[in-house]
Amino acid sequence: MNLSKIQVIHLGFILVGVVFLIKLFFLQVVHEEYQSFAEKNIIQRVAEYPYRGLIYDRYGKGLVYNAPIYDLLVIPRNVAYLDTLAFCKDFSISLAEFKNSMQKAKKYATIIPSVFIKNISHQAFATIQDHLSEYVGFFIIARTTRMYTYPILSHTIGYMGEISPFQLALGTCHDYIPGNLVGKSGLEANYEAALRGKRGVVYKMVNAKGIEQGEFKNGTFDTLSTPGQNLTITIDHQLQLYGEQLMKNKAGSIVAIAPNTGEILAMVSAPTYAPNDLQGKKFSKNFAALEKDSLAPLFNRSIMAMHPPGSIFKVIQALIGLQEKVIQPNTTHRCNQRLVNCHVHPSPTNLYEAIKYSCNPYFCYLFKKILNQNLSKNIYEDTQMCYQKWYSYINQFNLGRPLGIDIPNEKGGYIPDLNFYDKIYGKKRWQVSTIRSLDI
Repeated sequence: MNLSKIQVIHLGFILVGVVFLIKLFFLQVVHEEYQSFAEKNIIQRVAEYPYRGLIYDRYGKGLVYNAPIYDLLVIPRNVAYLDTLAFCKDFSISLAEFKNSMQKAKKYATIIPSVFIKNISHQAFATIQDHLSEYVGFFIIARTTRMYTYPILSHTIGYMGEISPFQLALGTCHDYIPGNLVGKSGLEANYEAALRGKRGVVYKMVNAKGIEQGEFKNGTFDTLSTPGQNLTITIDHQLQLYGEQLMKNKAGSIVAIAPNTGEILAMVSAPTYAPNDLQGKKFSKNFAALEKDSLAPLFNRSIMAMHPPGSIFKVIQALIGLQEKVIQPNTTHRCNQRLVNCHVHPSPTNLYEAIKYSCNPYFCYLFKKILNQNLSKNIYEDTQMCYQKWYSYINQFNLGRPLGIDIPNEKGGYIPDLNFYDKIYGKKRWQVSTIRSLDI
């Protein structure tokens, strides 16, 4: 069969058209991955933030609660038809702030939402929500911020802060994006995983301009958020209030412990700060001011300051003396203030009275008896042999090491060992009189 050139050309066009039709059929109907890719172009994945767990004192009194707040998110690729000046006016930001936020969002990802403006109050949101539809690529998500019933426990409860790039890079902070808040100190940090809950996901359909068109497949693939776990702590808020009042305009700490259980009833560190000062848009400004404060109000003296224990240490000296049988409860010593100053009290005293009156000279005598037990004829060697025994007793009391409290950055203090004094004075070149500050 002879075909003319025109017929051949027509047949060629027909064959090419058939090939394209078959290819389109496979792309749009047979291959699911292309269908999925097309759906992703019109589906917006929005995280639903859970309610963060509340914090109560030992009697069930609420100490920390959640207040509504909003973040404005952006998908840079979807931003179109944007009147930048109008946007800045509606959202009360400067042009420089707009450019900086957009640059950060694009650096993070152009097709994934990230926080553009955070910590929008409920009142501010009410004034701008009518303008949201005008700004393609931007949308609001609701979340909560922490608020505090009383201006106490700042160091113990801790504060929330924006997740750092380092934390994101570690890969251990799942489901977080730049701009999200996490516990930065105190109980908020230690119990972050339990308090934060589990996020949900809502899939929304949007058009090419990024305007929401409704649920995707009637919410079939949506997941509900799970609220965080509530936390009940051993603190007595009334005792805490009293302790913080006592320490007002002072520097130091108070820790009240229930002797029968070891529960912490109050933990005061002074100077302190109001917990609500480190919330919302004022966080950065206030935090910078607190960091520069010479009195170090961010420093938790209750668990981080390493000071000599003071006269309470005399009780441990008494127990070691009894264990070593260098004294008995009725052993007496006079209050010889030529050894060390003391306050006015009856003299001489036995062990009970020495503890009652906190007699400094008594415990000077006691420490000398503990460290000079004639284990060696050489006074220096005898001191060091006895000191090693004394040091082992101190370790049995767990002094000089962290207790393992559930607040980050606890320090354990320091009990000097033999090597410490050997480095300062030389081996067998120091004795009781050299280290007499340890006695009381």
